[in-house]
Amino acid sequence: MKRRQLLQAGGVLAVGFVAGCAIPVIPKRPAAAYDDALGWVRHANGRYELLLPRAEMGQNIATALKQVACEELGVDWDRVTLRLPHTQDIPRVRATVGSESVKDFALPLAQACATLRDALAAGHTTGVRSAEPRPMNELRAFRSGARLVGRRVPLEQGRAIVTGAPLYAADVRLPGMVFGRVLRAPVSADRPSRLAGWNEAAARAVPGFVALVQDERLMQRLSPGLGIVARTPGTLDRIEAALAPRWQHDDAFEQADIDRLIDIDRHLAGGRLGNQIHDDAIDRSAAWDLELRIDTPLAAHNAIEPRAAVAAKGADGVLEVWAGTQDAFYVRDVIARSLGLDEAGVRVQACRIGGAFGGRTLCTVELEAAVLAHVTGAPVKVQWTRAQEYRQGFHRPPSSHRIRARVRNGELVDWWHAFSSSHILFTNAGMPVWMQRLADLVGDRGVARGADLPYRAQRRRTEFAVTRLPVFTGPWRGLGAGPNALAIESAIDECARLADADPVAFRLRHIGDPRLARVLRTVVDGVPAPTPAAGSDRVGRGVACGTYKASSHAAVLAEVRVAPDGTVVVTRLRCAHDCGTVINPDQVRAQCEGNLVWGLGMVLHDGLKAAGSRIAAGSLGEAPVPSLRDTPPMDIVLIDDDGPPAGAGETAIVAAAGAIANAIRDATGVRLTRFPLQPSLLARRGP
Repeated sequence: MKRRQLLQAGGVLAVGFVAGCAIPVIPKRPAAAYDDALGWVRHANGRYELLLPRAEMGQNIATALKQVACEELGVDWDRVTLRLPHTQDIPRVRATVGSESVKDFALPLAQACATLRDALAAGHTTGVRSAEPRPMNELRAFRSGARLVGRRVPLEQGRAIVTGAPLYAADVRLPGMVFGRVLRAPVSADRPSRLAGWNEAAARAVPGFVALVQDERLMQRLSPGLGIVARTPGTLDRIEAALAPRWQHDDAFEQADIDRLIDIDRHLAGGRLGNQIHDDAIDRSAAWDLELRIDTPLAAHNAIEPRAAVAAKGADGVLEVWAGTQDAFYVRDVIARSLGLDEAGVRVQACRIGGAFGGRTLCTVELEAAVLAHVTGAPVKVQWTRAQEYRQGFHRPPSSHRIRARVRNGELVDWWHAFSSSHILFTNAGMPVWMQRLADLVGDRGVARGADLPYRAQRRRTEFAVTRLPVFTGPWRGLGAGPNALAIESAIDECARLADADPVAFRLRHIGDPRLARVLRTVVDGVPAPTPAAGSDRVGRGVACGTYKASSHAAVLAEVRVAPDGTVVVTRLRCAHDCGTVINPDQVRAQCEGNLVWGLGMVLHDGLKAAGSRIAAGSLGEAPVPSLRDTPPMDIVLIDDDGPPAGAGETAIVAAAGAIANAIRDATGVRLTRFPLQPSLLARRGP
């Protein structure tokens, strides 16, 4: 390839066509089957290899599943080598989402390891076997008194992380590798744009220039891409500046347009909302004891690692892709469709991810790297900048809530929760408008996550509207559970005040699930009242609790100190957590701590604004996250029972933000209704 060559390629979009409509590649979600699990663990020459069937993104599922494997096999830790597989190593597994890895994969893995152990004990060292499902209580990994399960073990890949060993896609180095970037119009990719021109001669004159690539397969929704390829990463910036692409675009929007589209009162004025969770008949003519509106903004994932991918044609002619993705098989499917290859023609190697939180579920940077490598014939690495993460990725959608309630004689009688948000599972980052409208007929369960009231009421009505926004929205930690639970727990706290009841006692009076009641009692048990603040500071305490995906339960107690100027410092967070059998207590505590900090961010920091037809933020400084100085002492109490293991990665998000908001209400008498907090709302007025 000549250095000054301008590369033009046609090709097809990453879609098929049915009746004139473009159908995106649809992610497949197979169940974790016992027979498939036999392919996750292998034995040779007295040693074992565990091929991790989940994406490792800091939740340390590699450690937990290795504990299960070693326990069931009855072997020491160092006899099992863990490896992140590629898509030709193991049968297809579904995306790593929804706190499902221990819940849905630990049992099949244990069954497979038990089958392998018994086969080896019987002298069978070769051949194919079928998994033999057996009751959970017959599996060593889930019995009381286990050697490894439920105990502290070395963190898998821990030493590699702290010594800088190559684990991530950005670490990949290949002979002859070059570096790519795809330039797009400075507007949301959900708005149409066109490339009007560029200074090709100036770009070619930059030392280290390799190629310009125009290709339909670089289209992201309605945003055409112009690829640039260089010898070094730093050269990309100089080429982009010299190229000076000129873009044309329409459909201007600002933050006010997003606020209007989400406004719950506007939706209620239009009549019945489109989706119902509870639909009891409620008298709307009588007065309400509580009328509360809660609004939450767009929020970013803010993963520590901007996404990256490397693509190259292997010696066997297969296109190899190294990617930090939550769904390597979906990435393979998209790339294969885009490049006109069959599944065997693309091999995606899973890499460790530096944080994902739902944001790495689509195929983005991976397709960019694959197209550039396919066109140039060279190995290509593409790594997004932080600005690209904000402006080309999807985000937690904003939400707007209106909650009305009636309380009589200390009992919650009527509950009406109406809210508005944008798509999560049916993300506009992957679905065209027509397909999203069809999907809306069945309702976006991601938007509804966490909106099922965990308290008894005589009559309940919960409904919501979903509106496509001009910016990308999609999966975020806990999906809708964080914002929905924040609104619910804020309202329940106000109902307790209306009943002149202690907020814990009021909740316990209305909780029907004994496991949820247990975590709430545990989180407050033996905790003394907060120490009064010195001077004019105010102190407060709040609680919240909830159930995640009908299987895990959490309660949080928060204490805050509020300065005269309204600045809030969270001084204590305590969480009681029940996710059934605990495989690795250290990592469950770590997940709880992560959720607590996430909740702190929801109340005090998280928020993205739109401006000039795109997400305004371009750096972490413009989209702040909690820092170490914001983080208080955290106490995590794990309630371990003999039930099946359930999810821990997102559970505490249903209680973290609500507890902090309720503590601020206790300290100041002010109910926060718009997030993140503006300290001026809490500032003392007058002497």
